[in-house]
Amino acid sequence: MFEAVEELLNEHAMLEERLADPAVHADPSAARQLSKRYAELTPITAAYRTWRQIGEDIETARELADDDPDFYAEIKQLEAQREEYTERLRLLLVPRDPSDDKDVLLEVKAGEGGEESALFAGDLLRMYLRYAEKMGWKTEIIDANESDLGGYKDVQVSVKLRGSAPAEPGQGVWARLKYEGGVHRVQRVPATESQGRIHTSAAGVLVTPEAEEVEVEVNANDLRIDVYRSSGPGGQSVNTTDSAVRITHLPTGIVASCQNEKSQLQNKEQAMRILRSRLLAAAQEAADQEASDARRSQVRSVDRSERIRTYNFPENRISDHRTGYKAYNLDQVLGGELDPVIQSAVDADAASRLAEAT
Repeated sequence: MFEAVEELLNEHAMLEERLADPAVHADPSAARQLSKRYAELTPITAAYRTWRQIGEDIETARELADDDPDFYAEIKQLEAQREEYTERLRLLLVPRDPSDDKDVLLEVKAGEGGEESALFAGDLLRMYLRYAEKMGWKTEIIDANESDLGGYKDVQVSVKLRGSAPAEPGQGVWARLKYEGGVHRVQRVPATESQGRIHTSAAGVLVTPEAEEVEVEVNANDLRIDVYRSSGPGGQSVNTTDSAVRITHLPTGIVASCQNEKSQLQNKEQAMRILRSRLLAAAQEAADQEASDARRSQVRSVDRSERIRTYNFPENRISDHRTGYKAYNLDQVLGGELDPVIQSAVDADAASRLAEAT
């Protein structure tokens, strides 16, 4: 069992040796790739060495038990530990999502429910911003279309790791936030409700891994770029100059727009970031049509019947309909304590991948 891990141990040792060479760090991009692979292999090699050591300890205890029966109790303890590490290794060896270490673009869009849906979209945005802060990530609102009552009809935010060091395996931005894509339903008494009745509305969340320029080749001849005047609250240039930019990728029909920045050039750069990420996500989906990839389960329309999660304010309850997770700490979740909810999706995904692999 796990004979193939020996090759990974050799690769881990080779990477450790290369990373100790100062010459390697003269190329930051190459050093980053080596560090990323080293970080992926470290928990596997550590678990395997422990698993192998426990096996040797079991053999030794069996030999000693012939003379001292007290060792039989120790054998049982060691066998339980080895079974635990066997399962841990199986999980670690399940193929990982290659995008797990990527930064993301996250979009929250109001859906059914009018102004109440826009207010809920604002609540979701604040939840993600607070969660990112707790995780030590960096956020940047790229584009926002505010509603009359202070919510958001549509808002796009970039979420990135801080610094250049790769995240621990499973702790990257995409690795955690990719499960947030879909329709989020809210049940509460809206601020616009005068008779105290509970309403149900929904907002949609779309999460895409942020693409680097080298990953997506965009032909300028395939783009239609429109400029128009920004709308909504803003600074001196809003509603006075054609600074907002909308870019349409003609072959696919994918559209990205931005109006947050003061200059047309800045808005164009931000819109291109969004477009590249959407093109990358579309390409990955097309290449992975046969797989039950998490990205494919993200709901593009904001239909309440296609919900992934419900936020019930009267009961202070959060429910994830994919994993069966339920807790009565909605106020804390909206305050950024989102990790247990996400972990339920991580665990369910890992179990599914493990079942497929075996």
